[in-house]
Amino acid sequence: MPLEIERKFLLPAFPKAQIEDGTIQVVKEQVIDQTYLALDGDQELRVRKIKDLSTGEIGYTHTFKRGFGVAREEIEYPISAGLYEQMIHIRRAIPLVKKRTTARWNNILIEIDDYRQIDMNVLEVEFDSELEAAGFVPPDWFGPDISTDKRYSNKKVWRDLQSHW
Repeated sequence: MPLEIERKFLLPAFPKAQIEDGTIQVVKEQVIDQTYLALDGDQELRVRKIKDLSTGEIGYTHTFKRGFGVAREEIEYPISAGLYEQMIHIRRAIPLVKKRTTARWNNILIEIDDYRQIDMNVLEVEFDSELEAAGFVPPDWFGPDISTDKRYSNKKVWRDLQSHW
């Protein structure tokens, strides 16, 4: 099963100044609606509706993940709008909504998630190996490393959202 290797950082604020001064170059911007279908221990099934903000194109994905922390097993594949809508209708849950900015910083691809229902910005960096991830030294402006802090996991944030609505 393919492995997703990433580190996550709790950004103190969206890095607008770094984008404006060219330190960060935006590649694309998307709005993601994310809903979990099933959660069991370290396993999760989720669906996403992803809208590209520059083209207006909308895509849908279904994802299985297993594990916790920096390296997790992940299988993701596209699904039709019809399947997505059926799963959302059955689940009747509030999706977690975030604006994702994919960008380049220092020749590294980063993803910045700006959550819409809560005041939180998370920056992710993906790696080819766990050794590369462990050796990565982030700049201070990335904020604290939350890669293994369950309080900031998307599924925890999504669960909290369900209980508040």
